Amino acid sequence: MTGSVVAVSLSPEHSFGKANRESIRLRSGLGVEGDAHLGATVQHLSRVARDPTQPNLRQVHLIRAELHDELRAAGFSVAPGEMGENVTTRGVDLLALPAGTRLHLGAEAVVEVTGLRNPCSQLDRFQPGLMSAVLDRDADGNLVRKAGIMGVVVADGEVRPGDAIRIELPTPPHHPLAPV
Repeated sequence: MTGSVVAVSLSPEHSFGKANRESIRLRSGLGVEGDAHLGATVQHLSRVARDPTQPNLRQVHLIRAELHDELRAAGFSVAPGEMGENVTTRGVDLLALPAGTRLHLGAEAVVEVTGLRNPCSQLDRFQPGLMSAVLDRDADGNLVRKAGIMGVVVADGEVRPGDAIRIELPTPPHHPLAPV
């Protein structure tokens, strides 16, 4: 199973959106070099306030470009990086990956998937109604969070638009993603 990187983004400040870049450098155990969320311990301000010693399971945020397509079809104006993601992908069903999946991005970088991004009210401040647009229900009525996945960097490397994504599934049994 393979896909590709559509865009890479970062922000040195704790802002909602992230600016697109020609490349980003992933640093093992830390995240995206130059990004406000870089660190071995939590960097998201709400989590720092609760317990700054927690491990940072949200070093890299990935969103499928297919979600952007879906949101644009529903009347929203979204582009890569605008929903806070570091890596925008195409051709990989990120939400269906089990926890512990390793995403090989480009030649060297590897991100291990830790869980789902839990959509927050910042989405509605960006565009009214966006938060409910990234929430859905499956056939059994279970909540589906479509705002991307989070991961930790396990191997350093440069990532660029156009890079291939190779998926390495963990050893079974596989566990579905939960919010982190």
